[in-house]
Amino acid sequence: MAPMDRIALLELIRKIGLEDGDVDFLREGLKVLAEAVMDAEVSRLIGAERFERSTERRNYRNGYRRREWDTRVGTIELQIPKLRKGSYFPSLLEPRRRAEKALLNVIQEAYAHGVSTRKVDELVESLGIGGISESEVSRICKELDEVVQTFKNRPLEGEFPYVGLDATFPKVREGGRVQSMAFVIAIGVKTTGERKVLGFDLGTSEDGSFWLTFLSAFQPCRA
Repeated sequence: MAPMDRIALLELIRKIGLEDGDVDFLREGLKVLAEAVMDAEVSRLIGAERFERSTERRNYRNGYRRREWDTRVGTIELQIPKLRKGSYFPSLLEPRRRAEKALLNVIQEAYAHGVSTRKVDELVESLGIGGISESEVSRICKELDEVVQTFKNRPLEGEFPYVGLDATFPKVREGGRVQSMAFVIAIGVKTTGERKVLGFDLGTSEDGSFWLTFLSAFQPCRA
């Protein structure tokens, strides 16, 4: 997909349903990203990444403990790292910390634009986790990207008797110039009223061949 205004696309995705619908995806993404950030925080705390031999090591990992985390997309069971000496409490779970919203914003942007190492780096810095290595950031991006790709390529389960198709024309910077392009999206609606983002794409024009290519790109709804 060609690059376009990041804020415009993200707001459009939120408006049409990714924020209110598809909570299973958001919940899974939130769990993966939160646990990856915790692991990075522990790496900095003990002076070594997982399975790394380091002369700067100050402690060792010692398994995990479970803790439920109530979020706006439901309750998530986190695996919190334990240390051999002392204790560890994730900074993202500290009272008055707005970490949940920050994590969800990164997940939504990953869905709309692809996983950005810069965005993940900014996220961990905003949580007070300084000095994170490039390899840790890359690992977090890889884990989050797997969640996003699994969701995007998922088979569509259940019946969607109503499918809404829409298009808008954002300004896109491509080849050194800004031009208007067609952003199309398909939203499925179940009999319960639940909405699902079935797919979206960006093209040079909203003509018949583009619509046909777009609609054939994702699997048809099934019972």
